[in-house]
Amino acid sequence: MLNRTPVSGPYVALVLSLMLAPVAALADEPRNPEETTLRQLIAAQTEAWNRHDAAQWSKDFAPDADFVNIAGTVFQGRAEIEKRHAGIFASIFKNSRTQVTVRRLVFLGPDIAVVDTDHEVTGHEGLPPGVQNTEDGVLRTRMRYVMRKAEGKWLIAAGQNTDVKPAPKAPKK
Repeated sequence: MLNRTPVSGPYVALVLSLMLAPVAALADEPRNPEETTLRQLIAAQTEAWNRHDAAQWSKDFAPDADFVNIAGTVFQGRAEIEKRHAGIFASIFKNSRTQVTVRRLVFLGPDIAVVDTDHEVTGHEGLPPGVQNTEDGVLRTRMRYVMRKAEGKWLIAAGQNTDVKPAPKAPKK
């Protein structure tokens, strides 16, 4: 005979956490080779930023890509994206370091993906007009890439970088 005693509270939470733990652990793991490739592309781009290498940072943009920078300026084409990043790597971001986390990766088909990342940039020597640190010495941004696979290679077709604003200050009483 089955025991029909209701189960609630901490017991339910414990059972659910044990059941869902393997799923949660896999959430950040690549699910297929294409996702692995895209995560490697983001990791290589992060390393290029930390070396201040504009050519390597820009290499995975499509020749006709558009990129909207943190200040809202549109760069058209890989050549302009590289040129503009060479300028910031030689000036305000010459000593910067970034850490990048893939927040979301969604395939819209076999050859189109959207990759959302969170960036934490430190060591910069200034910021573009209108951009401010999210907290002391730390600029946080969110990058969105639209990726397309062409001739067996994933390229960034479009990108947009948006700064995360600092938390508002408490109102004065």
